This record gives sequence, structure tokens and C-alpha cells, in this order.
Amino acid sequence: SGVLIRVPGQAGVFVITNNHVISQSQPQQITITLHDNRILHPVQVWSDPESDIGLLKLEDIESLVTAPLGDSEQVKVGQWVLAFGSPFGLHQTVTHGIISARERGQVSLGNTIRIKDFLQTDAAINPGSSGGPLANIDGEIIGLNTAIASHSGNNSGVAFSIPINMVKKVVRNLLDKGVVSRGYLGLQVAPSFESADAQKLGLERLQGALVESIYPETPAALAGIRKGDVVLQIDNVVIRNENHFINVVSSMDPGKTIKLRIWRERVSREVNAVVGDWNTAQAKLKVSQ
Repeated sequence: SGVLIRVPGQAGVFVITNNHVISQSQPQQITITLHDNRILHPVQVWSDPESDIGLLKLEDIESLVTAPLGDSEQVKVGQWVLAFGSPFGLHQTVTHGIISARERGQVSLGNTIRIKDFLQTDAAINPGSSGGPLANIDGEIIGLNTAIASHSGNNSGVAFSIPINMVKKVVRNLLDKGVVSRGYLGLQVAPSFESADAQKLGLERLQGALVESIYPETPAALAGIRKGDVVLQIDNVVIRNENHFINVVSSMDPGKTIKLRIWRERVSREVNAVVGDWNTAQAKLKVSQ
């Protein structure tokens, strides 16, 4: 599934969907079927595997109706939403529900998807719904339906949508640069940090991200961050958990100097670090392998 949008300052109509829906396909391999059964092909395709967002450009056809984009920062838990998609090949299916939670990140979605900050909804979403829009009752798109939590593979009332504000940022980066610019520190955080772990380290509450390892010659290593440190805060942002840490660092501009408050040996300390460039770091890693 996908949704037609217009991008301010850009000519033409675009389709936003999930990266896993288009799966590295070339424009000529992708068919877009509209609600009136018109068949179109994109003229250009971009993708960001780390956020699972795909972007397709269509010719500027005046008769195409596009959806307005809302503001996912204004989304409230409990508000009514509509989910659109093609579950099991049943095109133009609409279901309804509420926003169950915000800022969900502890969701396993495969190795390539690193940026996770989902809206959770109980609107019925099933296989084939991926990439379809989640809309508020005013018809504004507030999310891009991406995944479900289910033991059977079918709807269980727990589904996840990428907030539309994240989609907007990724789309702008893809159109301006062809890639998404992300910050990087060069450390690995533990996949889980439980209350018992926090108590052992002398923390009064469960918060932060536990540093599991440091890569040499990286911003984290140069800043003096060590294995076993807990990152409690970056600048003015209190770190909730490991996923929040990844999202905060990734959203920062490379070259920016940041202040980290860390917990080490039962004492709070502050260190400064210069944010690196994730894409550059990944390119160096591939060369060294």
C-alpha cells in the first residue's frame, strides 16, 4: 500500500510507502494502481532502509488527488484513527481504532531497520497494509502503517505506524541529498536495560542507555566514554532507553558538539563529544571488511 502526497517546493506527485514494500525494485518494476483503477509507474525511486521508508515520484498529473499531511507531534493517546490499505489483496480497505501509545521502539523488525519510534494503534492492520496511511478524523495523514505484533501473523490489535513527522524529514533528506543524513557516536548500547540492572549500578530510577562497547577512533572513544557507562542525557534531552538514545543521536547533525551526562561508578559525570556522520562511518566499515 501507499499514499499520494505533494511535497512543498517540489513539482509532481509522490508516493510514500514502506521500503520493504518496494524492496529495491527499479521504477519499471513497480506498478501503482489507483482507486479508479488507473495504472501508473514511478519515474524515480528513493529508499531509506534504516527507517523503512520508501519514496516514489510520479509525473505531475493534475487530476491526482493527494492527501494532506498532519502533525504527528500533536497526536494524543486515545484519539480515533483510520487505517487504509490492501490487506490480503483487498484494495481500499478502511479500518478504525485509537492511538494506543506513542514512541514505541522496542519492536523487532529485522536487522536493517534501526530507527524506530512508532505510533501504536489497535486499528486492524494485516499483511498487505504496509505502507498505507494512518489518518486522523480530519483526514490528515499522521502515520505510515508498517508492522504488527502477532504470533499468528494476522491482526492482534497491536500495530505500529511511522510518525508522519519522521516521514517528512526522511523525504526532505532523500529529495535534497539522495540519502538521509544521520549522526553517529561509535558505540554499541545493550539491547535491554532492566530495573535490576539500574539498581545494581546505583541508579534510583530506570532510565538511560547502557554502553556495551566502544569502537576505536570514533567520537565516543575520543570523548572518553567507556563500556559500562549509562548515558542519561544528551544536551537537554533525558534518555529514556536504548532505542531513544539511537533515535536522538541519529537525528543530530554531523559535526555538532554535544554534552552527554553519563553515570559511571555511581557518580554522574559530563563529557563532550562531536557527532560523527553515520553514512561516512558505514562506508569506512565496508572498506575495512
